[in-house]
Amino acid sequence: MEAKDSNGATLNNGDSVRLIKDLKVKGASKTWKRGEVVKNIKISSDPQWLDCKIGKSVIALKTAFVKKV
Repeated sequence: MEAKDSNGATLNNGDSVRLIKDLKVKGASKTWKRGEVVKNIKISSDPQWLDCKIGKSVIALKTAFVKKV
């Protein structure tokens, strides 16, 4: 099964994505704002989740909240 972003575009390891919604991250002191670009994503074993690094934080993002750049 392949991972798809909110618009239905296929995501691959190493792609860049843009957040489409402000996200509050547990354990982080700030909110990740809409429009922020996340580079070098990795598809996890579940295609609905992406492993990525934003700033110094390593987090898992749901594919419903991202758009391929």
